[in-house]
Amino acid sequence: MTDCPLCRPEKETVLWSDARCRVILVDDPDYAGFCRVIWQQHAKEMTDLVEADRARFMAVVFAVEQVLRVLMNPDKINLASLGNQVPHLHWHVIPRFAGDAHFPDPVWATRKRDGKKAVTDHARLAEQMKRRLNELFSSQADR
Repeated sequence: MTDCPLCRPEKETVLWSDARCRVILVDDPDYAGFCRVIWQQHAKEMTDLVEADRARFMAVVFAVEQVLRVLMNPDKINLASLGNQVPHLHWHVIPRFAGDAHFPDPVWATRKRDGKKAVTDHARLAEQMKRRLNELFSSQADR
């Protein structure tokens, strides 16, 4: 799909990638640590992937969640796979805090307040993401 923005990324902050997927930091000033896990090849639905690829993709999503929990200690992590606007497999992994701009609603809902902004050290986040994901897939040659 030539017009897919996830197939032809621009200006992404890639925290980790391999031949099958990449983890990027979403540029959202309200949500430090908001990550997106993107399948490298264009696919629309999880069931378009073979079972082993589905398992690997979700292992990356769960590892991203784990790193964010350890580094940021959020009140909750939101996982979302919508694809209504961009039908390319990707998961949103969003650390949430009780005082954020939309809590307890989704980040895409109407803003409830100015909200207190969480902060995270992006260099440390990238370092921890690489360490955890490289550990997870160290036995595989496609890092």
